[in-house]
This record gives sequence, C-alpha cells and structure tokens, in this order.
Amino acid sequence: MDDWQPPLPAGYNDHNRAFLQAFMARGTLTLAEGKGIIAALQGVNPSDVTNQDFANAIKTAREAVEPLDYDIRNTRRQTGNGERIWAFINAHSDPTTALATIRSPDEVAYIKRLLDAMFETYNTPRMEVMAVGEAEALKVSRPPGNRESNAHTQRADNDEGGSQAAAIRALKHSEVLSLLSSLVAEGWLEKSQEGYYTLSPRSLLELWSWLVATYNDPDSEDEWQHIKFCESCKEIVTDGQRCSEATCTIRLHDVCEDGYWRTQQERKCPKCKTPWDGSHFVGERAITSRSGFQRGRAGRRRQSNVRGGEDEDGEEE
Repeated sequence: MDDWQPPLPAGYNDHNRAFLQAFMARGTLTLAEGKGIIAALQGVNPSDVTNQDFANAIKTAREAVEPLDYDIRNTRRQTGNGERIWAFINAHSDPTTALATIRSPDEVAYIKRLLDAMFETYNTPRMEVMAVGEAEALKVSRPPGNRESNAHTQRADNDEGGSQAAAIRALKHSEVLSLLSSLVAEGWLEKSQEGYYTLSPRSLLELWSWLVATYNDPDSEDEWQHIKFCESCKEIVTDGQRCSEATCTIRLHDVCEDGYWRTQQERKCPKCKTPWDGSHFVGERAITSRSGFQRGRAGRRRQSNVRGGEDEDGEEE
C-alpha cells in the first residue's frame, strides 16, 4: 500500500513534471507566464509556444493531480482587463485545509473572521462591498466573546468539539498587518489602490464550494444571497455591477458586461426588467463611487498638502 503511486497520463515526461512543479510553486499562472515556463523548458522563445501548447500542458498537469484531489481551474480577473488566471487548487478545500499547514490555529481563526467580515458584515442588500479596509481588518483581530455570536468563526473543525475554538487568542494589530501582507504576497488576497482587501481569483476558485455552503441559504434560491453569481459567466461576483432594484439578484462582472448586452434585445435587467444604468456596484466601488467618499478623499488630500507645505517651510527655515 505504501508503494502506491497515482496513475500518470500517457506520455507524461520530465517536461510535464517540471511544468507542474513550477505551476505548484507559483499557485497561479497567466497565459503569458505559462508560455514562458514551457519556453524555458523547451529552450525556445515564448513567441514559439502556441496557445494549444499551453492548453496541452494544463490538460496533462490536471490529469496528473486529479487522483490526489487537486485540480487546475481557471477564471477571469474581475478587474482590469479581465485576464484569465489558471490556479492550482485543493479540490475539496476550506480555509482550514487550504491554510492550516502553513498557518497557526490563531491565524486560521482570524482568516475565518475576516471572511465573515467580507461576506456578512460588509455585504448587505443595501451595500455589497465584500471587501475590507485596514481598519475593518483590525476590528476582527479579537474573537467574539460570545461563542454563539458567530456560528461560522466558532465552528469546531475537528473531533475535539469546541475546545480548540475556545483556546483561540486575539492577534495583535502588528500580527494582523503582517498576516495580511503575507496573504497578499502568497496570492490569497488582493489589495487595491484604495487599500481594500478582497479575495483573489485563486481564493475564489479554491473556496467556491465552501463560500456558498457557508454563507448562502440553499432554501432561498430566488432571494438575496451573500454569494452572488454573474448572469453571464455564472462565476462568483465580488466586483462588478448590480441591478438598481435592491431586492433583485442579478449581477454582472464588468468584463462580462459588453458581451452579455450584445445577446440581449434591451438593456434591462433580465429578471425584474428595471433599466440597467451601470451605476450600481458590487465591491469596493459600492463605497468609493459615493460622492461622500470622494469629498472625504479630497479633503484628506488638501489637509495632507497643507501639512506637507508647512513641513517644507519649516525645513527651509
């Protein structure tokens, strides 16, 4: 039994093995990055590597890891140019299995509280942010005092019942900031220019099933849910557009919008028929697009410039 080896795809060779090892080390790949790896292994220019070469390498790698309960899946980045991302993931993952090997129980418990903040506290029918700033991330550094106050973060993840959850300690603010920085560097979180933390494409792919099972009510399919899906591509939406009708459940990624409306006879919500104005948002833009936020930023910049001018004057004297 100890000598068992998973079956390998036909023709699996050292190049396939090296490609898979490079992929696993990175966690995610873009098309350009994947072609670069193949080119280096074959000793050719990346321009000589075709899309089909990359597709074949991904297919072979996926066949090699599937017997081990791993998978390779892809999604489009929800912001920017919508670049497609391939991720090496645990096919049966939750935050504990994904991170427990490199994170302490205290850190894993904090990450669960952070996810609760993203997908519950700052994700409501009125404002679907699904992102947290540094201040909000620091607020959940301490476990809730009442174990019943949050069913998700206090759920026991092993057969020891609640003993492990009860022993979880608060993280110092310096530890939280260090952990957030590390999660960004490892590709689990992304940090925007405005300073908001969101789940990365890799995390959304790996935690898809867990997020839906944890935060959505399976008996309320036609009602508002914490985890939403794009009407076009059917993938999770954490950044995009929403129907202007607050109770409606239709959402679209920005990168899917143009293609979707080309298939529709009118630019109206396909469910409630409300005109789609493109100015109601999911993600941090639910906050940053608001005029009050923009005025606040402008005021802070003016104050910073004034202070900066005073400092410079003082140095000149």
